[in-house]
Amino acid sequence: MSSGVKERRFLDALEALFTGAEVEGDSGFINLMRMKRGYFRSLHPKLMDAIDRRTKQESAFREELFDKLHTFFSRYFCESGSIYFRHLPAFAKTYERVYAEGEDVALAWKTRMLYYVKSDVLVRSMPVTLDDEGEAGRVRGFYFDASAVEHKQNNERREFVFTFAKKERTPEGPVVHLKVGYSQKGRKTNPDAIIKQAKTAPGVKVTLTEDDLERAFRVFRRQTEADYFINKDARGFLREQFDLWLYQYMFREETIFEQPRLTQLQAIQHTAYDIIDFIAQFEDELRRAWEKPKFVRNVNYVVTLDKLPAALLTKIARHSGAKAQVEEWQELGLVDDGFAMADLRRGQRELHAEATGPRNPTYRFLPLDTKHFKNLELDILDAIGNLDEALDGELVHSENWQALNTLKERYKEKVDCIYIDPPYNTDASAILYNNDYKNSSWLSLMHNRLSASATWLSEAGILCCAIDDEEVAPLRLLMQGLFDRELGVVSVRSNPAGRKSKGQFSPAHEYALFFGGSAAVPGTLDKTENELARYPLVDDKSRYAWNNLIRHGSGDRREDRPKMFYPIYVNDNDTLRIPAMKWNDGKQEYDILEEMRRNETAVWPTRMEEGSLVEKRWHRGSELVERIPSEYRIRRNQGMTDCGSGISIDFKIRMDTNAMPKTWWDDRKYASANLGAKVLKNLFGGKDFDFAKAIGLVEDCLRASCCGPNSVVLDYFAGSGTTVHAVMNLNKKDDGNRKYVLVEMGDYFHTVVLPRVKKVLYSKDWKNGKPVSREGASHFLKYYTLEQYEETLKNSRYDDGEQLTLDSTKSPFEQYVFFGDDKLAQAAKPLKNGKLKINLRGLYPDIDVAESLANVLGKPIRRRTADSVTFADGTTEKTDPATMTEEEKLHFVSLIRPYLWWGTS
Repeated sequence: MSSGVKERRFLDALEALFTGAEVEGDSGFINLMRMKRGYFRSLHPKLMDAIDRRTKQESAFREELFDKLHTFFSRYFCESGSIYFRHLPAFAKTYERVYAEGEDVALAWKTRMLYYVKSDVLVRSMPVTLDDEGEAGRVRGFYFDASAVEHKQNNERREFVFTFAKKERTPEGPVVHLKVGYSQKGRKTNPDAIIKQAKTAPGVKVTLTEDDLERAFRVFRRQTEADYFINKDARGFLREQFDLWLYQYMFREETIFEQPRLTQLQAIQHTAYDIIDFIAQFEDELRRAWEKPKFVRNVNYVVTLDKLPAALLTKIARHSGAKAQVEEWQELGLVDDGFAMADLRRGQRELHAEATGPRNPTYRFLPLDTKHFKNLELDILDAIGNLDEALDGELVHSENWQALNTLKERYKEKVDCIYIDPPYNTDASAILYNNDYKNSSWLSLMHNRLSASATWLSEAGILCCAIDDEEVAPLRLLMQGLFDRELGVVSVRSNPAGRKSKGQFSPAHEYALFFGGSAAVPGTLDKTENELARYPLVDDKSRYAWNNLIRHGSGDRREDRPKMFYPIYVNDNDTLRIPAMKWNDGKQEYDILEEMRRNETAVWPTRMEEGSLVEKRWHRGSELVERIPSEYRIRRNQGMTDCGSGISIDFKIRMDTNAMPKTWWDDRKYASANLGAKVLKNLFGGKDFDFAKAIGLVEDCLRASCCGPNSVVLDYFAGSGTTVHAVMNLNKKDDGNRKYVLVEMGDYFHTVVLPRVKKVLYSKDWKNGKPVSREGASHFLKYYTLEQYEETLKNSRYDDGEQLTLDSTKSPFEQYVFFGDDKLAQAAKPLKNGKLKINLRGLYPDIDVAESLANVLGKPIRRRTADSVTFADGTTEKTDPATMTEEEKLHFVSLIRPYLWWGTS
């Protein structure tokens, strides 16, 4: 390359790689990328000054420096701006076998240092021209406008939605402009509407077909998909990689180490370190924003009517929100179209001052949602009492790592059982996740979340993870490194008919991996139908089956267990007696009473085998047989059995109700593919979620995880909400008080999970969307949304300008460039009069201060008022800045600072 070309190539590539690909749309991540460009350009002169000093205008070495830097840095960045093992140099023999370019690594070496954030499309506005000829007026050209796309906050599956914008005449023919967005609340593209609008809009006449539209959509959807990661230690990672790269370069390519050459190599190293230090500032800022606790938003409560005082129900019935509540009940199928709030007061029960619940017992388990009664919410909560202690569960609408990190102090070592059913990393597009992370990227996602949730588990707690063959081996290795004990790997016959598979075995099973803390011990399970069939009889002790007392099989000969060879005497009343025995010179001697010889029959453990009488042994020793004679029975006229006596002795084999779970589960209740879908169809009258787990399978996974009556259960891949359904079933079966925390990020949190819980509260049995009974459950839960990473970045304030020089002992590349930026601290600003103005609702109008404080302090809530919160330890904090003194405001800001500002101090 000619002089200066390598310099330009490096600087252009560094800026592009550092800030990520140019993409359009509206997102916090894109806003930060734009800000990074500004900072990068402001630092460019300082970087060039340093390079000028180190190269001393030696043009050949200067070009070499830029060439070497380009070679190194281009291998660690991707289109999203993430820093990791993107490409590796061919001569890096240390890594060739592990990090081969284009290969995924089973043990997540490529992404072990990363937080997995999401997978998304790098959306760009683009023209699309269909390649075949068309008649005059037929649309062959399209322009997709993606400038207003609101990018996905998390990794939820979102489909593109296209709408008509305008049409125009061009020399090449008519062009139809389409606006691009992501689907929300099930919204879909309407091709007929686009065709109609293109035809009727003023301007050039066009002919547009649905087939042409679909072809254009397919072209647009083929844009680059990228994984978004955050490096946990960008400085350490890149410096380590550069040192390794430089070492290999020196000793594989260089043969002369004279002082001028060493000086040049040092110049390359120092320049690389400067760039690394500066890059690390931005990556660390992303990490801090990712790791900060997230504000709690839009808290609501659901409480069954049986828990509320009758006098309060009268207020509720007269409230303006009652109409919306009744409409919700009708939409859920809980009440018919003719229901009115007055029906709650019609019934046989007489009202008195302390009466609770509606008069009509039919409606006692109707779930009231406080979102309809916000100005009565505090009255409702006061009626409940000690809030967090009274809670049966909470539903969290959030990306799961953010929830695990935000609630960690509140639930540290308090969870007894974690059940998760993560995406299986298979090619199953119908699953409502972006279910195509591959190998190391998927394992990065799992490692981040499993390690975060491990801190929630009690010492005896157990985590159960569902998975299939695609990732079971690497996932098991991963979990072995994160948990103290591996308790078992269960094969579950979840699809008895087998799944269709081309050229491979048809999978009929999946797995459940059980890991736990150092004191973890598995729980016991109810017996399956197959196991019960093996014990068909029942007495006052347990289920049992009869088995012959003579052992048959391995180790069944007299010489195998000589002491188990002895006579049993049986009288006419079928009473068993055993003579006293002793050993004399290695031989057994029996003290047989004369009465026994005269009146009873001796039965020996012998059998005829191939025409010969063979001495066997008994299953049980003589002391055990004599001690519990009721456990045995006599059968006569059995032919040559037992030395020709015609008597056979059987003993009861009892079903062990306390046996550890087996590693093969094949009961019909585990058929997830059928039963999970059937439950949802009965609940909703249709199929609202693909691949829902069977409730019976989740119940047994919880039991095997030692989920006792007072356990706390966590599920942070909640899906359709099967785990909370299973918890409620278990509580009903044993009158337990299990509590749950469910985390789900998809929009179906509001369309499937929450409605499912409300329906099951009212009735445990449903058919075609209608309750079969009114056998529900008394319940109290809260649900809310968490601020998300994208929202943090989008609302943060960063100045696009010169960095502050705070430490004269550090180079400009090492300075914390974001120290002077507000981030979210604009919500707490000092005024000119010295007073502090706090406006958290300027960030998010639905912030819940009480819950946010509870999370950052790690304290359960006892009581809430309009301007304060009281915690379980008796301490009280004010929550409304309008009622605070200046001193109280300063204290308040010190509590919420982790939510507002992140930095080096």
